[in-house]
Amino acid sequence: MSADNTPALDPITLEIIANGLRSIADECFVALMRSSYSTNIKERKDHSIALVDRQGRLVVQAALTLPIHIASMGGLMQCVLEKFDGDIEEGDIFVANDPHTAGGTHLPDINYAMPIFVQGEIVAFVCNIAHHADIGGMVPGSMAGGMSEIYQEGLRIPVIKLFRRGVLQNDIMDLMLLNVRVPDERRGDHNAQIASCKLGARRFGEVVETHGLGNVLNAFDEIISRTAQRMKSAIAEIPDGTYHWQDFMDGDGISRVDIPINLALTVSGENVHCDFSGTSEQVAGNINTTMNAVQASACYALIAALDSEIPSNQGVLDVVDITAEPGTLINCVFPAPVAARAHTCQRVVDTVLGALSKALPDKVIAAANGANTTAVFSGVDPRTGKPYLYLETLGGGMGARATKDGKDGVQVHITNTSNLPVESIEQEYPLRVEEYSLVENSGGAGTYRGGMGLRRVLTPVDHKCVFNGAGERFRNQPWGLFGGQPGASGRFIFRDAEGDRRLDDKPGEVAVTDSDRIIVETPGAGGYGDPADREPARVEEDRSSGKFTEAFIAKHYGDNQVG
Repeated sequence: MSADNTPALDPITLEIIANGLRSIADECFVALMRSSYSTNIKERKDHSIALVDRQGRLVVQAALTLPIHIASMGGLMQCVLEKFDGDIEEGDIFVANDPHTAGGTHLPDINYAMPIFVQGEIVAFVCNIAHHADIGGMVPGSMAGGMSEIYQEGLRIPVIKLFRRGVLQNDIMDLMLLNVRVPDERRGDHNAQIASCKLGARRFGEVVETHGLGNVLNAFDEIISRTAQRMKSAIAEIPDGTYHWQDFMDGDGISRVDIPINLALTVSGENVHCDFSGTSEQVAGNINTTMNAVQASACYALIAALDSEIPSNQGVLDVVDITAEPGTLINCVFPAPVAARAHTCQRVVDTVLGALSKALPDKVIAAANGANTTAVFSGVDPRTGKPYLYLETLGGGMGARATKDGKDGVQVHITNTSNLPVESIEQEYPLRVEEYSLVENSGGAGTYRGGMGLRRVLTPVDHKCVFNGAGERFRNQPWGLFGGQPGASGRFIFRDAEGDRRLDDKPGEVAVTDSDRIIVETPGAGGYGDPADREPARVEEDRSSGKFTEAFIAKHYGDNQVG
């Protein structure tokens, strides 16, 4: 079962095997998406797939995998190998989600891992992760602000065997379903993850049968080592030096205080070191992150800026050196709450790109919307009499680039999920979407403007429900670069017969009747370059599109308008 005596792979065979492995991950991704129950997975694609070698090294991910999930799957595998060393059998399937004991990053992301055996020996693992719309806890959706310890955020699952020798442990499944609000939907999503694991194991066996085990194991080593070398070569293109940047979180859901993230990014030849010393201590609210989530965020930002075609695998993780003190916002320790960790990870990305802007100004973008603006509606569906829970994280503006405007109303950076279609919301839930639009004037002015935020206006149909949410860049606007202006901040608004009132940036449970409206406005993004240098034709396009008012255009582009 060793590749030691197998001849080195020629480049063509290596590429064929590598593509075969990627096709397994991609097929498993689609299978999980199509067989899941929740809109968060089947429509928004909030899930990921990876193949991992028997040492726990990440080899390949599905093309649509979320960058942030590299952290959870890698963390899970290390915990599996440490806890079950010598006790892994054919047909076992592991499940976990806990950030503090099981390598996760927040509780709604449930990790699965299945060992793949060939001739009685473990040769690899197929892993997946899916964001479940609810994992229990004190607030529907398990994501709202106000939670101050991990216990409040939902069911904590250590690394355990859900299947032993191919047999489902029904008592464990019963326990997981008992602690969530919509158990039938959760069961469907669990079954989709299980089926995806089994599919991956079968497909891997077919690749081994075609190419031979030795060649496949050699391909693992080659894929990782070549990725590492490609990453080092990209880093070597950055001018040596130390580059600083600071950014701020709006607050932690308990207090409205700017929370700093500091970065000193040092480049020396093929080596890069991200030193987050000086970042805030971990906070009471649930925006803390684990170290593996920060590692995933920093590695993503470097890949995006340096060479977007670099595969996201162990080769990258091994090359990027990161320092973050334990007990801080970005390397928290138990019992820190972490449900909204994606907001902080998005800010880590902005911070890395901000630092790189001083070395590679043409390679980076201005600050994006910097958030995973979360909206959750829950109640009892009057059509069925059963509980429902709608969770979505909405996109916003993408930062402007050195040669292009930022994109409007999209998911950015580490969470490349989709915005949920209006038709899916109204078909699946007793909710009506009265408006789905771009937020006027939300893209920061510049030679190239920032992308625009989204607006959704929602109301329950024939019943009362509860809303909660979590926003970021709702106070600290997404910054521009090289004279570009900041994008607009986001906000939650409650509308009733008395008018509009702004909600907290991370609101807890808000009662909503069918005569009320919840308005979600996500942040825009920063502009790039001096607005005075924007081409008149682009200014005219801004005007004619209706995305920007005459007052906005006159303020920022008054001297370079057509005519």
